[in-house]
Amino acid sequence: MKQRKRKKLSRRLFSAIPAGDTAAVKAVLRAGADPERTDSEGTTPLYAASVNGEAEIARLLLAAGASPDTESSGIGAEGTPLCAAACWGHTATVRELLAHGADPNVKEDHGTGWSPLDWAENGPHPATVALLIAGGATSSGRAT
Repeated sequence: MKQRKRKKLSRRLFSAIPAGDTAAVKAVLRAGADPERTDSEGTTPLYAASVNGEAEIARLLLAAGASPDTESSGIGAEGTPLCAAACWGHTATVRELLAHGADPNVKEDHGTGWSPLDWAENGPHPATVALLIAGGATSSGRAT
């Protein structure tokens, strides 16, 4: 696939995510959009879906091959998808990520930052905390 087409599909994907447009996400993934391709700032599509609480879109991206633990590096969008969803208490998205193999103990900032459980506890989002613990999250203490 040519570079220009890849960029166009990626832009369409990133436009559809915050709008919650699952039909558009399905269409661009079918057309060949890479579910791992970051935007120009380094944000992954799965991170964008997770921080916005778009559980169905997260499921589509994961089914298309997005890695559940890939850390995003976009400005204001740093971290793992699970940390992003846990931070905002997006329980349905946390459930999808865990079901697709997200590691509940991976800390962001390449292992030096907060874990998903840290973010959920800080929220506070007790339902998300319970889901993470049921999914294997352990208390590791917050990064300083």
